[in-house]
Amino acid sequence: MITVPVGTKDILPSERPAWDYICNIIHDTFKAYGFGEIRTPVFEATELFSRGVGDTTDVVEKQMYTFEDKGGRSLTLRPEGTAGVVRSYIENGMASLPQPVKIFYDMPIYRYEKKQKGRYREFTQCGVELFGAAGANADVEVIAMVNTILTRLGISDIQLVINSIGCPNCRPQYNDMLKSYFSDNEDKLCDTCKGRLQRNPLRILDCKSHDCNCLAENCPKITDHLCPECAEHFEQVKAGLDALGIKYVVDPYVVRGLDYYSKTVFEFISTGIGSQGAVCAGGRYDGLVEILGGAHTPAVGFAMGIERMLLHMESCGLLDNLSAPKPRLYIAAMGQQAVMEAERIAYSLRTKGVYVETDIMNRSFKAQFKYADKIGAEYTIALGDNELASGTVNLKRMSDGTVQPVKLCNVVDMF
Repeated sequence: MITVPVGTKDILPSERPAWDYICNIIHDTFKAYGFGEIRTPVFEATELFSRGVGDTTDVVEKQMYTFEDKGGRSLTLRPEGTAGVVRSYIENGMASLPQPVKIFYDMPIYRYEKKQKGRYREFTQCGVELFGAAGANADVEVIAMVNTILTRLGISDIQLVINSIGCPNCRPQYNDMLKSYFSDNEDKLCDTCKGRLQRNPLRILDCKSHDCNCLAENCPKITDHLCPECAEHFEQVKAGLDALGIKYVVDPYVVRGLDYYSKTVFEFISTGIGSQGAVCAGGRYDGLVEILGGAHTPAVGFAMGIERMLLHMESCGLLDNLSAPKPRLYIAAMGQQAVMEAERIAYSLRTKGVYVETDIMNRSFKAQFKYADKIGAEYTIALGDNELASGTVNLKRMSDGTVQPVKLCNVVDMF
């Protein structure tokens, strides 16, 4: 038997109500903050990610699905959403639009990595990108947006951690400090981090190796070595969050796994879904538009993993009462003319957007009513020769068994 590829999963109809519930709240919140949706291709030029994400990141070094098309071009299934949105921002001249430009997306993401709880090789991210605003209040707004989503979903036990990773003015000096610190312990680094030591030592802080984590615990803290501008920006972010009553923890070792970030970075972390606890992460990336060929443009954004959010909400019992939609009406019919009339009524109601079911399995009357009860129909109608002759049917409310005579010609108007 052919089975689903490793690291992927089917989303069954029974699971869709939870997905729809979460995504509808997320989309509604994005729109309440003034963000419009974008769709970008599922694959892009490989160079977009190697330049934008960073060739020393795990994403580019280990996780990308890259292939050559029939024209000899190197293409990659998108391993994250931001680079493609930035490419579109530049290519479609969005810099000429009134600023800030606020964009959100909901898209599948592809990364070849070890399958584990809450992490797949194909997964879904909802995210936002805000272009053109350099001030700390933009950082606060996107963090507040996540907090709004969590509040609307009823989630109260996810922790916000924030940090600043500096800018091109102060980060080089900090990188030199990291090189000096880790060089003294190079033999304890994993093989990947040994390669990062000279090229991009900041990536060592994002390593998942236990030995590298232990070494990093005593390394210099970026928050002690920010330039005045970055330090002031970070203080303004904290003050903005304090003003909104949004609780946070400063973690100087949160650096994110992508190279384009600068200044503010943040994660919303759950402790209930295993080692992969970040359900949302993001930050500022003021240099990425320029790296990809546009004018210098300040930007900030985040991405939220839907599968991880589902896991967290399931563990908290927040999805227990969700179920698939139930029919407003089930029309039980017997006889050729009655079946045709049932189909006509069902068609008319479905055209109005009403969920209706009728028999297409040639069941008996008794079996049809049993099926109507099983699928939770709100009302039922029995339609046979007698009902056709009299022009009247009995509309039964299944919850209490009450019956109401209704003219057949008025059934559609009842719903």
